Amino acid sequence: MRAFVAEAQRVVVKVGSSSLTTAAGGLDVARLERLVEALLPRAGQLVLVSSGAIAAGLAPLGLSKRPRDLATQQAAASVGQSSLVHSYAAAFGRAGFRVGQVLLTATDVIRRTHYRNARTTLDRLLELGVVPIINENDAVATQEIRFGDNDRLAAIVAHLVSADLLVLLSDVDGLYDANPRLGPANLVREVRSDADLAGLTARGTGTAGVGVGGMATKIEAARMAASGGLRAIITSAANAAPALRGDDVGTVFHPTGPRRASRLLWLAHATAPEGRLRLDAGAVAAVVRRRASLLPAGILAVDGDFAAGDPVDLVDPDGQPVARGLVAFDAAELPVMLGRSTAELAADLGPSYEREVIHRDDLVLLLPSR
Repeated sequence: MRAFVAEAQRVVVKVGSSSLTTAAGGLDVARLERLVEALLPRAGQLVLVSSGAIAAGLAPLGLSKRPRDLATQQAAASVGQSSLVHSYAAAFGRAGFRVGQVLLTATDVIRRTHYRNARTTLDRLLELGVVPIINENDAVATQEIRFGDNDRLAAIVAHLVSADLLVLLSDVDGLYDANPRLGPANLVREVRSDADLAGLTARGTGTAGVGVGGMATKIEAARMAASGGLRAIITSAANAAPALRGDDVGTVFHPTGPRRASRLLWLAHATAPEGRLRLDAGAVAAVVRRRASLLPAGILAVDGDFAAGDPVDLVDPDGQPVARGLVAFDAAELPVMLGRSTAELAADLGPSYEREVIHRDDLVLLLPSR
């Protein structure tokens, strides 16, 4: 038995489309009800991140497979989301629990005001005994503001609500050292560092063909959780009940770093940089070793066309990324600032320039790629 599961007070569970729907489209209500039955012992402090809205909208719209274009995906999500939440409400309701729908976009976790609002709402729902049912807001999200998959969304939500455990459910009962559908394979029961993932490959959608994630995104989501001090379990929806009891099923990812804000996890793992700032050796040391804010005096060059608030990579003199942050100035404003102190800039350009290019609260060190 896994003691840390029994000790976990607040749990985030993510379930994929392939566990709730079929390739033909439509919601498999019987499978959803079996999942809810497995989740009921945790319903007091449970947050459920559920895929399935787009897949659930396929059959009602007469679509035979997941659409490729964003507009049709959004239409399917709009139709399918109501069916999905109605089914959850009915299943949890029979056991005396209420559910609340929460649809998020990336903006809700990277902008400070939205981040606080999302956290406050979720905390209050849990205080009221409501099970939040979370999904990406597919009906309005554009390519530029998408999480991309609900596995990463679940990892970020787990940090947003200060959960003790993240459980990622799909149609595969854990992480294997090879594809178990193609031949002999061994279950990887524990991951304590990236070294345990060396040589493994994982890609593709679930067997139902309606998801966008696959094992690769679950590994990345589990790494996100672990890097922020959380444990994560990857297993199948069929193993949901034993996993939440603490049985030895699936693959456990153990913490590899300290707790940190979910917005910084999003910044590190789920954003694409809009540009680069090349730093001198002193600035690299200040950012990496002393965790200081980035000042204009340490910037050697600016690459890219970005706006204030965009994510940019900070690179060392050799061009290797060392950190990522939300920049406080437009790219066009920075060239006149390079190599100069904030006091000098304030005297020449005005008091609005007497500030950091990237504040340390908006900076995250980048994990070495495995």
